[in-house]
Amino acid sequence: MSSVIFSEHPTQDGHVVAEICLNAERSLNALTLEMIEEILPRLDEWEKNEHVVAILLDSAGEKAFCAGGDVVNLYKAISGEGDPEFPQRFFDREYRLDYRLHTYSKPIICWGSGFVMGGGMGLLSGSNHRIVTETSRLAMPEVTIGLYPDVGASWFLNRLSNGTGRFLAITGSQINALDAHHLGLADRLIASDKRDALVEQLTQAQWGDEEHIDAQGVVNRVLRQLERDSQPAFAELDSPVHRFSPLIRELMDHDTIEQAVAAILAVESDEKWFQKAQKTLAHGSPVSVKLIDEQLKRSKHMSLAQVFQAELALSVQCCRHREFPEGVRALLVDKDNKPQWTYPDVASVEDSFIDGLLTRPWAENPLDDLN
Repeated sequence: MSSVIFSEHPTQDGHVVAEICLNAERSLNALTLEMIEEILPRLDEWEKNEHVVAILLDSAGEKAFCAGGDVVNLYKAISGEGDPEFPQRFFDREYRLDYRLHTYSKPIICWGSGFVMGGGMGLLSGSNHRIVTETSRLAMPEVTIGLYPDVGASWFLNRLSNGTGRFLAITGSQINALDAHHLGLADRLIASDKRDALVEQLTQAQWGDEEHIDAQGVVNRVLRQLERDSQPAFAELDSPVHRFSPLIRELMDHDTIEQAVAAILAVESDEKWFQKAQKTLAHGSPVSVKLIDEQLKRSKHMSLAQVFQAELALSVQCCRHREFPEGVRALLVDKDNKPQWTYPDVASVEDSFIDGLLTRPWAENPLDDLN
């Protein structure tokens, strides 16, 4: 069975709502190169098709929308078991897909229910209408595998206020639907049992004739009503990021990342959410922590295209160093959870090493054609 299922739902007034369903439930719908290569041409086809008025991006199963990218195959390629050109090809195509979503001319509705991590965040963030449910758990946990938040995270994390983006990146913290909505990482809070109702209402909506289609407006009206009907599903959710916002601002307001890390780890808290953030930071890659801080600083005023260009260069460089494959080995391959990081702590990571990772590995960037 295909790892991506494409469907076209006819509307009652002669249009089409197209659907892209990630269909790799056993791997939590982790995004592979094959999936990306299937989705890209279909997006091109549907954008040119005047009958297609909107795209629904969702997934099989209830546990995850998309819990990341194909890091195991990346590990194999880096370790000599696969095509050495695979990492650059994978990241190139993944970032092209994310950029395509960000700049698509028709409404893209992303059903971000369950786990939305790494590559899944790239898909969600690129969509016009980002839906989260009471089961949603969003995160960029790359610090645990010696990488950094990519897929456009240098863009969307930099737009969070008071250092929250940096905090979430270096701690790999999960956030729920209420906090995602509060931070602006999601647009709509809709109950997980209303997915079928969403498809039904989109197909029953009046989209208008070819010359007077207000597709964004139609989608907004459908989602607005579903959100109103979904309020009880979110009544019991806590908002830890919102509650900890003043403390996060204080902790990230230091002169160096080393000082910020020390401040976070020194906090005494009974809150499980904050304790987990501390634990992840303490056991995460020191290189990742330092790299995340510098990458976010350098990309703060970049355009979206420049962000993806910079991320491609950095991701390729990370694949040429041992930190990333060592993190994947420990967490996902051998699963001993005992990574042998290159440096013992953040203070030991040399600035020259980080500068090396942030140096473009080629004269011309393969994504220079993005505009």
